[in-house]
Amino acid sequence: MERLWSPWRMPYLLNSEPCADCVFCSKLSAGPEHDRDNLIIHRGRHAAIFINLYPYNNGHLMVIPYAHVPTTEYLPVEALTEMMELLNVGIAILRAVVKPHGFNVGINMGKSAGAGIHEHVHLHVVPRWDGDTNFLQVCAQTRVIPELLPETYDKLAAALKELNADEDL
Repeated sequence: MERLWSPWRMPYLLNSEPCADCVFCSKLSAGPEHDRDNLIIHRGRHAAIFINLYPYNNGHLMVIPYAHVPTTEYLPVEALTEMMELLNVGIAILRAVVKPHGFNVGINMGKSAGAGIHEHVHLHVVPRWDGDTNFLQVCAQTRVIPELLPETYDKLAAALKELNADEDL
């Protein structure tokens, strides 16, 4: 087996600065006044909660760290911890608003693992309902999303405000 050494790549891999070409970094750097347009429903210290622009199901959220890194190994423990806390916040507001029967939660790290944006690691929170897969998804490979994203945003943002009244986020 041969090895190709590329030590010049490590600074890129460890880069935690926003990347101008990254859609997540661009939306985060736009500022809180653009959060509704960018579907950012909460900004923490190290990560934010987004509504997925191309949802698998209604209410599909993503928890995205501010650090522009490709995998969780490069995140500081504070960012990892906050991502898990925001996962629970996302689950709480989804339970209150869209009332799912369950959730798929996961991280696709790397293009070969199915990550659509593999340069910036992110966590998916997909609400699920009994019987939410039907003939349209199976036969036509088409998913029906029953609500416009701005409407979902408004409902989840309102639920987050109620949650903030009870807890300190």
